[in-house]
Amino acid sequence: MNIEKARFNMIEQQIRTWDVLDQDVLNLLVVVKREAFVPDAYRGLAFVDTEIPLGAGACMFPPKMEARILQEVAPKKHETVLEIGTGSGYMAALLAHKARQVTTVEIEPELKAMAEKNLSAYGITNVDVQIGNGANGWNPGTSYDVIVISGSLPVLPDTFLQQLKVGGRLFAIVGNPPAMSAEVITRVNESAYETRKIFETDVKPLRGAIAPSHFKF
Repeated sequence: MNIEKARFNMIEQQIRTWDVLDQDVLNLLVVVKREAFVPDAYRGLAFVDTEIPLGAGACMFPPKMEARILQEVAPKKHETVLEIGTGSGYMAALLAHKARQVTTVEIEPELKAMAEKNLSAYGITNVDVQIGNGANGWNPGTSYDVIVISGSLPVLPDTFLQQLKVGGRLFAIVGNPPAMSAEVITRVNESAYETRKIFETDVKPLRGAIAPSHFKF
């Protein structure tokens, strides 16, 4: 396989056609080699428009979704990022190239170890991989410029909104199968938020998330 040709085709045929037109994002997809974050058994699928199994019930998002998320939250060099659901570390690597510091939280020890190994091998030093369940926020009292939740939630806990700085952006996939909404929420001021729905999808639930009870007492 001609890897660079496959990467070029991925960018031009999958990603650019999915309204990812920010040239900085497209350039970054060449710089951060996706195949370096894909398990060896699935390396041949690194540029295919599909989810890739990581083990422990987790999957990498398709490439076009990762690129679209990065474009929509638009991290800046002085900003801090919280990611919930580290997976292989690829999304954290993309975010790290755009932001000052990334804290990423993974519930599965084997995935935490995989991500740390991948990030270290790639020479990325501004990502802190932490173990734990971040489905209801992380490190209360700490606020972030960007929050990316790499898995779906039936409803978005308010704790995430409270952890967003004014002007900050949060990406979340909210709802139940088969119709979920990918949303970017911007904190406009201390008490107001603006929500943009950017696409419909159906992805696996965030590990550790608890579905809200339908019973009323």
